[in-house]
Amino acid sequence: MTEAAAVAIVTGASRGIGRAIAAALATTGHRIVLSYRDRAQEADDLVGQIRSKGGDALAVRADVGHPAEADALVRSALDAFG
Repeated sequence: MTEAAAVAIVTGASRGIGRAIAAALATTGHRIVLSYRDRAQEADDLVGQIRSKGGDALAVRADVGHPAEADALVRSALDAFG
């Protein structure tokens, strides 16, 4: 039986340090949930880059400063990747 890949939720993943962390984790086989607040296109671009290299990623708009949005982010990750 093959072990499932780890899942990482990366906040602020549309740019800067968050983007770099998401990209690096994807190269190690993690399935990535990219959280962004305002930069949907940048997040979608990174999802495309990860997928083009054989990885798995999902972009979710969430302001984790709001508990309901943080909860929805985690629910999205669970729905997508178990």
